Amino acid sequence: MNLEKKKILASKVLGVGKKRIIFIEPRLSEIKEAITRQDIRDLHKDGAIVIRNIKGKKARIKIKSRSVGNVRKKMRKKKKNYMSLVRKQRKYVAELKSIGRLSREEADLLRKRIRNSDFKSRNHLKKYIQEMKK
Repeated sequence: MNLEKKKILASKVLGVGKKRIIFIEPRLSEIKEAITRQDIRDLHKDGAIVIRNIKGKKARIKIKSRSVGNVRKKMRKKKKNYMSLVRKQRKYVAELKSIGRLSREEADLLRKRIRNSDFKSRNHLKKYIQEMKK
């Protein structure tokens, strides 16, 4: 009984190589009837299809090296803080502009200063606008 196609299907569904798939002999008739991907998953769950472990060097977990291109954590945190701060400030400026407290030119100037991170917080921006109006 040739179950090569079933092995190929099982390798795709389970995400392993074709050589690592083992069919249990007494349950070959069930495996032969399996047509869909879900059938293969169920057979694997029941133990009719077994995945062989990897031997040798490949079995070791490959740890991603911390080279210059792979260090991201600090950058993500900085960017997240920057984005939340900028969004709050821009929303506030847009609100003032829609009300009519700021002219278009003033709003553009403030947006440029926000982009340069001139303001530490929304309150700092408010104080600057009050000083600017005086």
